[in-house]
Amino acid sequence: MRDLSKNFMEGNNTRLVLNQVRATFNQGEFIVLLGQSGSGKSTLLNLLSGIEKPTTGTVLINGAAVNEMSERDCTLFRRDRIGFVFQFFNLIPTLTVLENVTLPQELAGKNIQSIEKQALTLLEQVGLEDRAHAFPDKLSGGQQQRVAIARALVHNPMLVLADEPTGNLDEETGERVLKLLLALTQNRNKTLIMATHNPEIAKLADRVLRVHEGHLEENPVDFPNREVTA
Repeated sequence: MRDLSKNFMEGNNTRLVLNQVRATFNQGEFIVLLGQSGSGKSTLLNLLSGIEKPTTGTVLINGAAVNEMSERDCTLFRRDRIGFVFQFFNLIPTLTVLENVTLPQELAGKNIQSIEKQALTLLEQVGLEDRAHAFPDKLSGGQQQRVAIARALVHNPMLVLADEPTGNLDEETGERVLKLLLALTQNRNKTLIMATHNPEIAKLADRVLRVHEGHLEENPVDFPNREVTA
């Protein structure tokens, strides 16, 4: 991220959410974006993924300037290179677990048999191979989030973005889901950037960046690197 700024209009007023933000993320890192609700964490993830465009500045992912892409090119880039895990799961209720996981790649024209094989492997890894043909409303919140993780990883993205992925779960379930997400991304050497307001999650990170008053402040990680087992 190079000199990234984002403004929003609120009536006749301009609200500055991010101001000249810059940072570099490396392959295989787990980065936590720590900050209060409304601090700009979700906006930052949306800028990284190309869901939103910055007011000024540049987002480079593996040399590609995401903010300069057309909407179509950005959508295709996000589909192929980025996995997104949302707080509220965003599963399609009329599709089965397996169909939810395979849908993005099916829409991309990938071979359905190959996609289903990858999806079933991931569902096994998240402990849901026996629920592949169930519908989301038959699953617990933790199970739905595990489906969302499988969907985010099925296309083997280089970058995984997670926006408060445990914020809608109870503490025990959230801890299990978090460890699973970390284990799956670490095993695949993926970059994981997670927005949260929970300082306990920061203890597991390689680096912590605090979003505060439009700026990024790097917090020293004064605890040993994590060892995660799912």
